[in-house]
Amino acid sequence: MKPSSIAASDEAFAAACARMPGGVNSPVRAFGAVGGTPRFIASARGSHLVDLDGNDYVDFVGSWGPMILGHANASVHDAIVSAVDRGWTFGAPTTAETELAAEVCDAVNSIEKIRMVNSGTEATMSAIRLARACTGRNRVIKFSGCYHGHHDALLVAAGSGLATAGTPSSPGVTPGSVADTVLCRFNDLDSVREAFRATPDDIACIIVEPVAGNMGVVAPKPGFLEGLRTVCSAHGALLVFDEVMTGFRVARGGAQARFAVAPDLTTLGKIIGGGMPVGAYGGRADLMQRVAPSGDVYQAGTLSGNPAAMAAGIATLRALRAHGAYDRLEALGTQLEQGLAAVLQKHADTVSFARVGSMFTLFFHSGRVEHFDDAMACDTGAFGRYFHAMLDAGYYVPPSQFEANFISLAHTDDEIQAAAAAMERAIVTAHGNATTR
Repeated sequence: MKPSSIAASDEAFAAACARMPGGVNSPVRAFGAVGGTPRFIASARGSHLVDLDGNDYVDFVGSWGPMILGHANASVHDAIVSAVDRGWTFGAPTTAETELAAEVCDAVNSIEKIRMVNSGTEATMSAIRLARACTGRNRVIKFSGCYHGHHDALLVAAGSGLATAGTPSSPGVTPGSVADTVLCRFNDLDSVREAFRATPDDIACIIVEPVAGNMGVVAPKPGFLEGLRTVCSAHGALLVFDEVMTGFRVARGGAQARFAVAPDLTTLGKIIGGGMPVGAYGGRADLMQRVAPSGDVYQAGTLSGNPAAMAAGIATLRALRAHGAYDRLEALGTQLEQGLAAVLQKHADTVSFARVGSMFTLFFHSGRVEHFDDAMACDTGAFGRYFHAMLDAGYYVPPSQFEANFISLAHTDDEIQAAAAAMERAIVTAHGNATTR
């Protein structure tokens, strides 16, 4: 049902634009790629969001991934409140940091030691610094369309919000900042091998989203991740998996468990903070021992290991230990995909669907999207029409063709079935109405 009013969101957005660049604190929230007014959220519970005007939406954004248990989960809520009651920052160690570290290390086999930070950007930046120190090399391979945060060295062909804005890089990033960044093509091992042939002794690491989530959901082709592992091992480079999005999402042990490929270093975020600001990087003990104060690779953060974030993360990861949690997420994803089978077959020349576990993207593109070039060939105008049809029907989906949707344990079978029907109608609307908003 079309929202009855968005007057309050209109007013809030106008006030925000007067005080903040674009009226938002993260670009994709501004609806720049789809047009219209971003909805200002008043509250959320379970699988639902409610905006300032009282409009209710079934949510498939999930705060961009971390709300795997649903919004305002009772156990996470109680853990945060209990932590805050004891004080919310100390600038000193707490046992909660060790507890969360133990939860992560228990689940992710490749992580023997871990360092908590405050964001995914900090995690990837720090992991790359560590990889360079441990190898004595300078260059880093990244893949076009993979986003690893907004630090200068990796802000090239970065997908996500940059793809939405049509910006391959950013002013303010100097040529020197990206001089040691080598671009390869996701799912293309030959491009990686060629990069190593060009500079075999100066590549410190490969950093990759094992399931790309910032050009839409793009799964690794069979043998791709295994090939990256083989190439790194052969050349003495480190393999870094950016699992900020996939960690504890596509499996308890992350994408590395799902695809049985072990990286040397892993970056995490989102779910391990239960929706609170958090990031982490970890890996083999011999590598992590180089991080200060144990070693000589400096990295620090005054608010790292914040007690409220640690408490939220511990509660979330313990809840995900429950028998059948990931089977349930997989079943919901399968149900949605099967519910779309008929419309996807009917519109196979213009629409495709990608899913890994509880992450999915509807691409306005013919056939499988395998790399950034495919993603950039999508019909973003059609996606914009689809987005607004879904919003009008009461579904909050990412306002960009180049983002992942997320299913939570709070979604019900009936909601997934209804969502598939709504997506079918929205696809028809996207094809049948060529006007833009």
